[in-house]
Formats: sequence, structure tokens, C-alpha cells
Amino acid sequence: MAKKDGLSEYRRERDFSKTAEPRGEAAHGNGRQPVFVVQIHQASTLHFDFRLEVDGVLKSWAVPKGPSGDPHDKRLAMPTEDHPMAYADFEGVIGEGEYGAGTVIVWDSGTYRSRATDRHHHEVPFAEALEHGHVSFWMDGTKLRGGYALTRIRSSSEGDREAWLLVKEDDAHASAHASAHSTTEPTRARSALSGRTLKQVADEAAGTAGRPR
Repeated sequence: MAKKDGLSEYRRERDFSKTAEPRGEAAHGNGRQPVFVVQIHQASTLHFDFRLEVDGVLKSWAVPKGPSGDPHDKRLAMPTEDHPMAYADFEGVIGEGEYGAGTVIVWDSGTYRSRATDRHHHEVPFAEALEHGHVSFWMDGTKLRGGYALTRIRSSSEGDREAWLLVKEDDAHASAHASAHSTTEPTRARSALSGRTLKQVADEAAGTAGRPR
């Protein structure tokens, strides 16, 4: 049986002759730590895209308010289609009329390590834990550090769109106070890659498609 292409939905929704988003292929890390990326996406609604490398693709969730460093914040995370690994470096403007039209910058990126276990505290594959609806992981980014968890609170079988919660674990990196890395003013946030704001990326595009970095 042919292996399922995890990026088929991603490619089906895009015309790569009109968007500079990477077409990409599934790619494996060859033993290195998996990566994460959080992008700010100023589309029809401004939101954060939270992506974790799993089995050669970026598993993705749209997080309207962005990740929080406060364990008391429960941030809604709506799953979207898998993205190619090359998307971890994408910044630019997706043109009008294209899927997800709007400006994208990388807000944070880094590596993460799985802390996924079963009820007996035995380690399980991250992808398997995701299938069961709960994963715990440790993030090593510039802005996001420490333990986080994703928990499915509604499945698509319940007649509505699947939904998850992204929650910071209560550890030494947790904080209930706003900081320079706050997600409360995303339009003023600067890219972790280029130092540019959403407006600067849009202005530089000057009517042309965004370019992958």
C-alpha cells in the first residue's frame, strides 16, 4: 500500500504559480531534535500559527491569541493542514485570492523535545500521543521556553470542527506577567528571523509575492 502523502491537502489548497509559499516535501530530521515555529499570520483574521515537526511535516494549529507563558491561560488551538518543513522559514505576503492571503512573519522558532507518555508513564511516540489527543513537550526557543501541553477538547466526530487547548506548564519558565515577548500586540512584534514587523514585510513586498527566506 502506498504511503499517504501528508502534504496533499496543503498542495491542493494552493496554486504554486501564484504563491511563493514552499511546495516542499516531507523531510526527516536524521536524529536531530525536532523543530517548532510560531508564525504571525495577518490574514482575514490576525492569528498565530503554531507548528511542530512530526514525522517529517509541520503539524499545525491556528492559535487566535497566540501561546502564553501563563499556566492559567488556556489558549484555543484549531488544527489546520500539515505544512512542509520548508515553511518553518517562510516570511512574506500571500497574494489576494490565494488561500490564507495576507502577511506572514516568524515570531519564534527553535527545537522541542517530546515528554509524551502513556497512563503508566512510559514514553510513547509523539505522533501516537497526538492521535490519542494529548501531548506534553519541552520548548527551547527564543521566546517560548519550558513545558507546554496540547490537549484535544473536541473531535471532528462530534459534528463540529476539531479543537485543542495549548497550555503552559507551571515550571521555572512560567510567568503570569506580560513581558517583551508578549503576544498582546502582534502587529508590533518583530520577526525572530529578520527583525521585521508585519507592516515592514508587507511594505517591502510592494505588490509582489512574498519570498521564502
